[in-house]
Amino acid sequence: MDTKTYDVVVIGGGPAGSSAANDLALKGRSVLLIDRQGRIKPCGGAIPPRLIKDFDIPDHLLVAKSRKARMISPKDNRVDIPIEDGFVGMVNRHEFDEWLRVRAQSNGAERRQGTFDRFTQDEDGIRRVHFEVREDKNNISQSSVRARFVIGADGAKSEVARQTVEGAEKTKYVFAYHEIVKAPEADPNHDPDRCDVYYRGSLSPDFYGWVFPHGDTMSIGTGSADKGYSLKASVGRLRETAGLQNLETLRREGAPLPLKPLPKWDNGLDVVLAGDAAGVVAPASGEGIYYAMIGGRYAADAIENCILTGNTKNLKLARKSFMKLHGQVFWVLGIMQYFWYSSDKRRERFVKICEDKDVQKLTFDAYMNKELVRKDPMAHIRIFFKDLAHLFGLVKA
Repeated sequence: MDTKTYDVVVIGGGPAGSSAANDLALKGRSVLLIDRQGRIKPCGGAIPPRLIKDFDIPDHLLVAKSRKARMISPKDNRVDIPIEDGFVGMVNRHEFDEWLRVRAQSNGAERRQGTFDRFTQDEDGIRRVHFEVREDKNNISQSSVRARFVIGADGAKSEVARQTVEGAEKTKYVFAYHEIVKAPEADPNHDPDRCDVYYRGSLSPDFYGWVFPHGDTMSIGTGSADKGYSLKASVGRLRETAGLQNLETLRREGAPLPLKPLPKWDNGLDVVLAGDAAGVVAPASGEGIYYAMIGGRYAADAIENCILTGNTKNLKLARKSFMKLHGQVFWVLGIMQYFWYSSDKRRERFVKICEDKDVQKLTFDAYMNKELVRKDPMAHIRIFFKDLAHLFGLVKA
Protein backbone atom coordinates (compact mmCIF):
# COMPACT_ATOMS: atom_id res chain seq x y z
CA MET A 1 0.00 0.00 0.00
CA ASP A 2 1.15 3.51 -0.82
CA THR A 3 2.15 5.37 2.34
CA LYS A 4 2.13 8.82 0.76
CA THR A 5 -0.46 11.17 2.22
CA TYR A 6 -2.04 13.76 -0.05
CA ASP A 7 -3.75 16.89 1.17
CA VAL A 8 -6.57 16.11 -1.24
CA VAL A 9 -7.52 13.17 -3.43
CA VAL A 10 -10.01 14.10 -6.15
CA ILE A 11 -12.02 11.18 -7.48
CA GLY A 12 -13.29 11.90 -10.99
CA GLY A 13 -11.56 13.93 -13.69
CA GLY A 14 -14.50 15.59 -15.39
CA PRO A 15 -15.00 19.38 -15.33
CA ALA A 16 -15.81 19.43 -11.59
CA GLY A 17 -12.92 17.27 -10.41
CA SER A 18 -10.36 18.76 -12.77
CA SER A 19 -11.31 22.31 -11.77
CA ALA A 20 -11.07 21.48 -8.07
CA ALA A 21 -7.71 19.75 -8.54
CA ASN A 22 -6.36 22.69 -10.52
CA ASP A 23 -7.44 25.28 -7.94
CA LEU A 24 -5.97 23.32 -5.03
CA ALA A 25 -2.71 22.65 -6.86
CA LEU A 26 -2.38 26.37 -7.55
CA LYS A 27 -2.75 26.96 -3.81
CA GLY A 28 0.24 24.69 -3.22
CA ARG A 29 -1.66 21.68 -1.89
CA SER A 30 -0.58 18.14 -2.71
CA VAL A 31 -3.34 16.78 -4.95
CA LEU A 32 -3.97 13.43 -6.62
CA LEU A 33 -6.55 13.30 -9.40
CA ILE A 34 -7.94 9.81 -10.01
CA ASP A 35 -9.97 9.34 -13.18
CA ARG A 36 -11.07 6.19 -14.96
CA GLN A 37 -10.86 7.89 -18.40
CA GLY A 38 -11.99 6.38 -21.67
CA ARG A 39 -15.63 7.41 -21.15
CA ILE A 40 -17.35 10.43 -22.68
CA LYS A 41 -20.48 11.80 -21.04
CA PRO A 42 -23.44 12.56 -23.33
CA CYS A 43 -23.54 16.33 -23.39
CA GLY A 44 -24.57 19.11 -25.75
CA GLY A 45 -21.23 20.75 -24.96
CA ALA A 46 -22.47 24.33 -24.53
CA ILE A 47 -20.44 26.68 -22.34
CA PRO A 48 -21.42 30.32 -21.64
CA PRO A 49 -19.07 33.33 -21.73
CA ARG A 50 -19.09 33.42 -17.91
CA LEU A 51 -17.39 30.01 -17.84
CA ILE A 52 -14.88 30.95 -20.54
CA LYS A 53 -13.93 34.05 -18.54
CA ASP A 54 -13.94 32.58 -15.03
CA PHE A 55 -11.93 29.49 -15.96
CA ASP A 56 -9.61 30.93 -18.63
CA ILE A 57 -10.74 28.62 -21.43
CA PRO A 58 -8.66 29.12 -24.61
CA ASP A 59 -10.39 29.80 -27.89
CA HIS A 60 -8.93 26.74 -29.63
CA LEU A 61 -11.14 24.46 -27.50
CA LEU A 62 -14.28 26.02 -28.98
CA VAL A 63 -15.21 23.88 -31.97
CA ALA A 64 -18.16 26.17 -32.74
CA LYS A 65 -19.64 29.46 -31.58
CA SER A 66 -23.41 29.52 -31.51
CA ARG A 67 -24.84 32.98 -32.13
CA LYS A 68 -28.52 32.06 -32.19
CA ALA A 69 -30.97 29.52 -30.84
CA ARG A 70 -34.04 28.15 -32.63
CA MET A 71 -36.97 27.04 -30.48
CA ILE A 72 -39.28 24.59 -32.28
CA SER A 73 -42.78 23.86 -31.01
CA PRO A 74 -44.96 20.73 -31.37
CA LYS A 75 -46.76 22.42 -34.31
CA ASP A 76 -43.43 23.35 -35.87
CA ASN A 77 -43.65 27.02 -34.90
CA ARG A 78 -40.03 28.23 -35.06
CA VAL A 79 -38.66 31.11 -33.01
CA ASP A 80 -35.11 32.27 -33.73
CA ILE A 81 -33.42 34.02 -30.83
CA PRO A 82 -30.22 35.91 -31.64
CA ILE A 83 -27.48 36.02 -29.02
CA GLU A 84 -26.69 39.70 -29.03
CA ASP A 85 -23.15 40.90 -28.32
CA GLY A 86 -21.76 37.44 -27.76
CA PHE A 87 -21.93 33.72 -28.39
CA VAL A 88 -22.27 30.37 -26.66
CA GLY A 89 -19.14 28.28 -27.01
CA MET A 90 -19.43 24.63 -28.04
CA VAL A 91 -16.84 22.07 -26.90
CA ASN A 92 -16.18 18.40 -27.55
CA ARG A 93 -16.13 16.80 -24.13
CA HIS A 94 -13.34 14.28 -24.77
CA GLU A 95 -11.00 17.13 -25.77
CA PHE A 96 -12.29 19.64 -23.22
CA ASP A 97 -12.14 17.29 -20.22
CA GLU A 98 -8.65 16.05 -21.08
CA TRP A 99 -7.41 19.62 -21.48
CA LEU A 100 -8.72 20.40 -17.98
CA ARG A 101 -6.95 17.35 -16.55
CA VAL A 102 -3.70 18.26 -18.28
CA ARG A 103 -3.92 21.82 -16.96
CA ALA A 104 -4.37 20.58 -13.41
CA GLN A 105 -1.37 18.29 -13.86
CA SER A 106 0.77 21.09 -15.30
CA ASN A 107 -0.04 23.19 -12.23
CA GLY A 108 1.14 20.50 -9.83
CA ALA A 109 -1.60 17.90 -9.43
CA GLU A 110 -0.63 14.26 -9.88
CA ARG A 111 -2.74 12.02 -12.10
CA ARG A 112 -3.57 8.35 -11.79
CA GLN A 113 -5.90 6.30 -13.93
CA GLY A 114 -8.27 4.21 -11.87
CA THR A 115 -11.80 3.47 -10.70
CA PHE A 116 -12.76 4.21 -7.12
CA ASP A 117 -13.59 1.15 -5.01
CA ARG A 118 -13.90 1.91 -1.29
CA PHE A 119 -12.55 3.72 1.76
CA THR A 120 -10.79 2.41 4.82
CA GLN A 121 -9.10 4.19 7.71
CA ASP A 122 -5.48 3.79 8.77
CA GLU A 123 -4.49 3.49 12.41
CA ASP A 124 -3.61 7.18 12.61
CA GLY A 125 -7.13 8.15 11.50
CA ILE A 126 -6.21 9.16 7.94
CA ARG A 127 -8.64 8.02 5.24
CA ARG A 128 -7.31 5.53 2.71
CA VAL A 129 -8.72 5.59 -0.81
CA HIS A 130 -8.79 2.23 -2.61
CA PHE A 131 -9.13 2.09 -6.38
CA GLU A 132 -8.78 -0.37 -9.24
CA VAL A 133 -6.25 0.12 -12.01
CA ARG A 134 -7.13 -1.56 -15.30
CA GLU A 135 -4.11 -2.31 -17.49
CA ASP A 136 -6.32 -4.09 -20.01
CA LYS A 137 -9.61 -6.00 -19.91
CA ASN A 138 -7.95 -9.06 -18.35
CA ASN A 139 -5.51 -7.33 -16.01
CA ILE A 140 -6.89 -5.36 -13.05
CA SER A 141 -4.77 -4.46 -10.03
CA GLN A 142 -5.60 -2.85 -6.70
CA SER A 143 -4.02 0.33 -5.40
CA SER A 144 -4.57 2.78 -2.54
CA VAL A 145 -3.41 6.16 -1.28
CA ARG A 146 -3.90 8.22 1.87
CA ALA A 147 -5.93 11.45 1.87
CA ARG A 148 -6.58 14.14 4.45
CA PHE A 149 -9.53 15.26 2.35
CA VAL A 150 -11.48 13.76 -0.56
CA ILE A 151 -13.54 15.41 -3.28
CA GLY A 152 -16.12 13.09 -4.79
CA ALA A 153 -16.58 14.19 -8.40
CA ASP A 154 -17.35 10.74 -9.79
CA GLY A 155 -20.57 11.67 -11.54
CA ALA A 156 -24.23 10.79 -11.15
CA LYS A 157 -24.86 7.79 -8.88
CA SER A 158 -21.55 8.64 -7.21
CA GLU A 159 -20.01 5.76 -5.31
CA VAL A 160 -18.15 8.23 -3.10
CA ALA A 161 -21.46 9.87 -2.17
CA ARG A 162 -23.15 6.52 -1.55
CA GLN A 163 -20.44 5.45 0.87
CA THR A 164 -20.00 8.70 2.79
CA VAL A 165 -22.86 11.19 2.47
CA GLU A 166 -26.15 10.52 4.20
CA GLY A 167 -29.18 10.45 1.91
CA ALA A 168 -27.21 10.49 -1.35
CA GLU A 169 -28.72 7.22 -2.53
CA LYS A 170 -32.23 8.70 -2.55
CA THR A 171 -31.51 11.04 -5.45
CA LYS A 172 -33.70 10.74 -8.55
CA TYR A 173 -32.30 10.89 -12.08
CA VAL A 174 -33.17 11.70 -15.63
CA PHE A 175 -31.50 9.84 -18.47
CA ALA A 176 -29.77 11.51 -21.41
CA TYR A 177 -28.77 10.02 -24.74
CA HIS A 178 -27.19 11.56 -27.81
CA GLU A 179 -25.57 10.60 -31.08
CA ILE A 180 -22.54 12.34 -32.50
CA VAL A 181 -22.85 12.56 -36.28
CA LYS A 182 -20.73 13.97 -39.04
CA ALA A 183 -21.99 17.46 -39.91
CA PRO A 184 -23.48 17.92 -43.39
CA GLU A 185 -21.72 20.06 -45.95
CA ALA A 186 -23.57 23.02 -47.52
CA ASP A 187 -26.98 21.97 -46.16
CA PRO A 188 -29.51 24.85 -46.21
CA ASN A 189 -31.32 23.27 -43.25
CA HIS A 190 -28.20 23.25 -41.11
CA ASP A 191 -26.72 26.44 -39.67
CA PRO A 192 -23.32 25.77 -38.03
CA ASP A 193 -23.87 28.80 -35.78
CA ARG A 194 -27.32 27.80 -34.48
CA CYS A 195 -28.54 25.54 -31.68
CA ASP A 196 -31.93 23.92 -32.39
CA VAL A 197 -34.16 22.96 -29.46
CA TYR A 198 -37.30 20.84 -30.05
CA TYR A 199 -40.12 21.01 -27.50
CA ARG A 200 -42.30 18.04 -28.43
CA GLY A 201 -43.88 15.23 -26.46
CA SER A 202 -43.04 12.88 -29.32
CA LEU A 203 -39.35 13.48 -28.60
CA SER A 204 -39.52 13.56 -24.79
CA PRO A 205 -42.45 13.44 -22.36
CA ASP A 206 -40.72 15.77 -19.90
CA PHE A 207 -37.64 17.33 -21.51
CA TYR A 208 -36.57 18.47 -24.98
CA GLY A 209 -34.61 17.31 -28.01
CA TRP A 210 -31.53 19.13 -29.29
CA VAL A 211 -29.39 19.51 -32.38
CA PHE A 212 -26.19 21.34 -31.46
CA PRO A 213 -23.32 22.27 -33.82
CA HIS A 214 -19.80 21.06 -33.06
CA GLY A 215 -17.82 22.20 -36.05
CA ASP A 216 -17.38 19.15 -38.25
CA THR A 217 -19.75 17.11 -36.07
CA MET A 218 -23.16 17.55 -34.43
CA SER A 219 -24.74 16.39 -31.17
CA ILE A 220 -28.32 15.12 -31.55
CA GLY A 221 -29.98 14.05 -28.32
CA THR A 222 -32.77 14.09 -25.79
CA GLY A 223 -33.54 13.04 -22.23
CA SER A 224 -36.32 11.86 -19.94
CA ALA A 225 -37.03 10.80 -16.37
CA ASP A 226 -39.36 8.08 -17.73
CA LYS A 227 -37.33 4.88 -17.47
CA GLY A 228 -39.58 3.14 -19.95
CA TYR A 229 -39.15 5.77 -22.63
CA SER A 230 -36.87 4.80 -25.53
CA LEU A 231 -34.38 7.62 -25.96
CA LYS A 232 -32.65 5.86 -28.83
CA ALA A 233 -35.92 5.65 -30.77
CA SER A 234 -36.63 9.27 -29.90
CA VAL A 235 -33.28 10.44 -31.29
CA GLY A 236 -34.04 8.43 -34.43
CA ARG A 237 -37.31 10.38 -34.80
CA LEU A 238 -35.50 13.64 -34.13
CA ARG A 239 -32.94 12.91 -36.83
CA GLU A 240 -35.73 12.23 -39.33
CA THR A 241 -37.58 15.41 -38.29
CA ALA A 242 -34.43 17.48 -38.73
CA GLY A 243 -33.48 15.76 -42.01
CA LEU A 244 -30.31 14.30 -40.50
CA GLN A 245 -31.14 10.59 -40.64
CA ASN A 246 -28.64 9.78 -43.38
CA LEU A 247 -25.60 11.36 -41.75
CA GLU A 248 -22.78 9.13 -40.57
CA THR A 249 -23.05 8.26 -36.87
CA LEU A 250 -19.66 8.47 -35.16
CA ARG A 251 -20.65 7.34 -31.68
CA ARG A 252 -23.58 6.93 -29.28
CA GLU A 253 -23.53 7.84 -25.59
CA GLY A 254 -25.97 7.70 -22.68
CA ALA A 255 -25.88 8.40 -18.95
CA PRO A 256 -28.04 9.34 -15.94
CA LEU A 257 -28.22 12.97 -14.82
CA PRO A 258 -29.30 14.10 -11.33
CA LEU A 259 -32.63 15.91 -11.02
CA LYS A 260 -31.62 18.46 -8.38
CA PRO A 261 -28.84 19.35 -5.91
CA LEU A 262 -28.42 16.92 -3.03
CA PRO A 263 -29.54 18.26 0.36
CA LYS A 264 -26.10 17.44 1.76
CA TRP A 265 -22.73 17.56 0.01
CA ASP A 266 -20.29 16.54 2.75
CA ASN A 267 -19.78 14.15 5.64
CA GLY A 268 -18.69 16.86 8.08
CA LEU A 269 -15.23 15.33 8.37
CA ASP A 270 -13.16 14.91 5.23
CA VAL A 271 -15.35 14.32 2.14
CA VAL A 272 -17.18 16.84 -0.04
CA LEU A 273 -19.00 16.34 -3.35
CA ALA A 274 -18.91 18.31 -6.60
CA GLY A 275 -20.49 18.24 -10.06
CA ASP A 276 -23.05 15.57 -10.94
CA ALA A 277 -22.13 13.78 -7.71
CA ALA A 278 -23.61 16.78 -5.86
CA GLY A 279 -26.60 16.94 -8.22
CA VAL A 280 -25.81 20.23 -9.94
CA VAL A 281 -27.45 19.85 -13.34
CA ALA A 282 -29.85 22.70 -14.09
CA PRO A 283 -33.53 21.74 -14.48
CA ALA A 284 -35.32 22.68 -17.71
CA SER A 285 -32.05 23.33 -19.60
CA GLY A 286 -29.98 20.32 -18.50
CA GLU A 287 -26.92 22.55 -18.39
CA GLY A 288 -24.15 21.07 -16.28
CA ILE A 289 -20.62 22.09 -17.32
CA TYR A 290 -20.57 25.55 -15.77
CA TYR A 291 -22.31 24.38 -12.59
CA ALA A 292 -19.93 21.42 -12.32
CA MET A 293 -16.86 23.63 -12.62
CA ILE A 294 -18.06 26.31 -10.20
CA GLY A 295 -19.12 23.54 -7.81
CA GLY A 296 -15.62 22.07 -8.06
CA ARG A 297 -14.20 25.49 -7.27
CA TYR A 298 -16.45 25.85 -4.22
CA ALA A 299 -15.41 22.38 -3.03
CA ALA A 300 -11.74 23.35 -3.37
CA ASP A 301 -12.36 26.61 -1.49
CA ALA A 302 -14.16 24.77 1.31
CA ILE A 303 -11.29 22.33 1.75
CA GLU A 304 -8.74 25.15 1.70
CA ASN A 305 -10.76 26.84 4.42
CA CYS A 306 -10.74 23.63 6.47
CA ILE A 307 -6.98 23.26 6.11
CA LEU A 308 -6.35 26.88 7.16
CA THR A 309 -8.77 26.89 10.11
CA GLY A 310 -8.71 23.25 11.21
CA ASN A 311 -12.51 23.33 11.30
CA THR A 312 -13.93 20.54 9.11
CA LYS A 313 -17.46 21.88 9.56
CA ASN A 314 -16.49 24.40 6.90
CA LEU A 315 -16.93 21.69 4.28
CA LYS A 316 -20.54 22.89 4.28
CA LEU A 317 -19.36 26.11 2.63
CA ALA A 318 -19.25 24.32 -0.75
CA ARG A 319 -23.01 23.80 -0.89
CA LYS A 320 -23.79 27.02 0.94
CA SER A 321 -21.79 29.11 -1.55
CA PHE A 322 -23.34 27.35 -4.54
CA MET A 323 -26.94 27.62 -3.38
CA LYS A 324 -26.53 31.26 -2.37
CA LEU A 325 -25.69 32.22 -5.95
CA HIS A 326 -27.53 29.60 -7.98
CA GLY A 327 -30.22 28.05 -5.78
CA GLN A 328 -32.90 30.52 -6.87
CA VAL A 329 -32.12 29.90 -10.55
CA PHE A 330 -32.44 26.14 -10.02
CA TRP A 331 -35.75 26.65 -8.22
CA VAL A 332 -37.17 28.81 -11.02
CA LEU A 333 -35.97 26.38 -13.71
CA GLY A 334 -37.45 23.43 -11.82
CA ILE A 335 -40.88 25.08 -11.71
CA MET A 336 -40.58 26.00 -15.37
CA GLN A 337 -39.80 22.44 -16.41
CA TYR A 338 -42.56 20.97 -14.27
CA PHE A 339 -45.19 23.29 -15.75
CA TRP A 340 -44.23 24.09 -19.35
CA TYR A 341 -42.90 20.63 -20.32
CA SER A 342 -45.97 18.74 -19.08
CA SER A 343 -48.02 18.75 -22.31
CA ASP A 344 -47.73 19.76 -25.95
CA LYS A 345 -50.37 22.43 -25.40
CA ARG A 346 -48.17 24.07 -22.80
CA ARG A 347 -45.02 23.53 -24.89
CA GLU A 348 -46.73 25.37 -27.74
CA ARG A 349 -47.46 28.32 -25.46
CA PHE A 350 -43.93 28.22 -24.06
CA VAL A 351 -42.40 28.59 -27.52
CA LYS A 352 -44.90 31.37 -28.23
CA ILE A 353 -43.67 33.23 -25.14
CA CYS A 354 -40.13 32.93 -26.50
CA GLU A 355 -41.11 35.27 -29.34
CA ASP A 356 -41.21 38.11 -26.84
CA LYS A 357 -38.11 40.33 -26.93
CA ASP A 358 -38.17 40.91 -23.15
CA VAL A 359 -38.16 37.16 -22.57
CA GLN A 360 -35.34 36.63 -25.04
CA LYS A 361 -33.14 39.32 -23.54
CA LEU A 362 -33.64 38.38 -19.90
CA THR A 363 -33.25 34.66 -20.63
CA PHE A 364 -29.95 35.04 -22.44
CA ASP A 365 -28.64 37.66 -20.03
CA ALA A 366 -29.26 35.19 -17.21
CA TYR A 367 -27.72 32.30 -19.14
CA MET A 368 -24.63 34.20 -20.27
CA ASN A 369 -23.95 35.76 -16.86
CA LYS A 370 -25.24 32.92 -14.66
CA GLU A 371 -27.45 35.01 -12.42
CA LEU A 372 -30.99 36.33 -12.40
CA VAL A 373 -31.09 39.74 -14.05
CA ARG A 374 -32.44 42.51 -11.82
CA LYS A 375 -31.28 45.61 -13.66
CA ASP A 376 -34.58 46.00 -15.56
CA PRO A 377 -37.44 45.42 -13.07
CA MET A 378 -40.08 46.67 -15.51
CA ALA A 379 -39.10 43.94 -17.96
CA HIS A 380 -39.76 41.34 -15.26
CA ILE A 381 -43.15 42.89 -14.57
CA ARG A 382 -44.03 42.86 -18.27
CA ILE A 383 -43.03 39.21 -18.55
CA PHE A 384 -45.07 38.32 -15.45
CA PHE A 385 -48.28 39.68 -16.96
CA LYS A 386 -47.51 38.14 -20.36
CA ASP A 387 -47.01 34.76 -18.67
CA LEU A 388 -50.37 35.11 -16.94
CA ALA A 389 -52.01 35.85 -20.29
CA HIS A 390 -50.54 32.67 -21.76
CA LEU A 391 -51.46 30.60 -18.71
CA PHE A 392 -55.10 31.64 -18.94
CA GLY A 393 -55.23 31.23 -22.70
CA LEU A 394 -55.68 34.91 -23.44
CA VAL A 395 -52.96 34.75 -26.10
CA LYS A 396 -53.22 32.50 -29.15
CA ALA A 397 -50.47 29.90 -29.34
